[in-house]
Amino acid sequence: MEMDPTSAPYEFYDYEETENSTMCDYSEWSPSYSVIPVLYMLIFILGLSGNGVVIFTVWKAKGKRRAADVYIGNLALADLTFVVTLPLWAVYTAMKYHWPFGITLCKISSYVVLLNMYASVFCLTCMSFDRYLAIVHSLSSTQLRTRGHVRASLTAVWLLSGLLAAPTLVFRSTVYDAETNRTSCAMDFNLVVKNKEQESLWIAGLSISSSALGFLLPFLAMMVCYCFIGCTVTRHFNTLRKEDQRKRRLLKIITTLVVVFAACWMPFHVVKSADALSYLDLFPATCDFLRFLLLAHPYATCLAYVNSCLNPFLYAFFDLRFRAQCLCLLNLKKFLHTSPLSSLSSQKTEVQSLATKV
Repeated sequence: MEMDPTSAPYEFYDYEETENSTMCDYSEWSPSYSVIPVLYMLIFILGLSGNGVVIFTVWKAKGKRRAADVYIGNLALADLTFVVTLPLWAVYTAMKYHWPFGITLCKISSYVVLLNMYASVFCLTCMSFDRYLAIVHSLSSTQLRTRGHVRASLTAVWLLSGLLAAPTLVFRSTVYDAETNRTSCAMDFNLVVKNKEQESLWIAGLSISSSALGFLLPFLAMMVCYCFIGCTVTRHFNTLRKEDQRKRRLLKIITTLVVVFAACWMPFHVVKSADALSYLDLFPATCDFLRFLLLAHPYATCLAYVNSCLNPFLYAFFDLRFRAQCLCLLNLKKFLHTSPLSSLSSQKTEVQSLATKV
């Protein structure tokens, strides 16, 4: 089976039918049926509350939204939609990868996982490009960054994400194993393949294409934007106006989001791509290497899922404007005045001004 975000680890290799695995002994390998479900539920609780607050804050600040705020709201929506499905995967793992919820929830939950992956990286790419226009082409890009263009960009993000995740709706299915008396939620290519060679091509093709389109290419596009931004900021470092300083502050927030996203998702894509290449027999995969992939994949997947609950805390830590709006909307404005930091008039003034600026 394909090594995707929601496959059970023991399904990644058909041990008796692949050339690399016929002489490998996996009897000593066993996944964690207790640690990972607990982590999933922790991500669910933090992601549900944190992203809910972000969406509420962005929605209430209707007249004060920046273009980046709209993208942040959609990023939080993608994360929130995903974390809602995590209790299902926690139960699935705790039951030793037995899926008791039926084929419909199997398809929908798997689809939402990939939809979140694509929508998140595409939203971050749009945010990075928005910063590129604002900083590198600050005078000529005003008309390109209207609400209409932001809305059109987000429509394209969700349509493209939905289209790229669609194979999951087609091929995901519940598969019963009589030997273990378990029903797994896994990719089933019987509709389009006639032999194991064709199945290997489908598995490798979908795996590599999802990593390329859902991580590598968007990440390269973001790096190009930040190279130009870095050159511009360095060139004008000593002549920054207050407006430019606000742009740099927002740039710092978005850069942090991108770096954290890459750190969380890169191990998963590396492991998944290595698995795909082993299906194509493009390199001699040893038994130790295959065992390492089996061991690493559940934890690399869990690390990728952690990203869905981290973003709200990054906003609160780095973005004074978001923190001020959030505290006001949650009727916690008094903490701004009782905080030791707020006793400094300069910081108090900055927070208040950030909360009222577009």
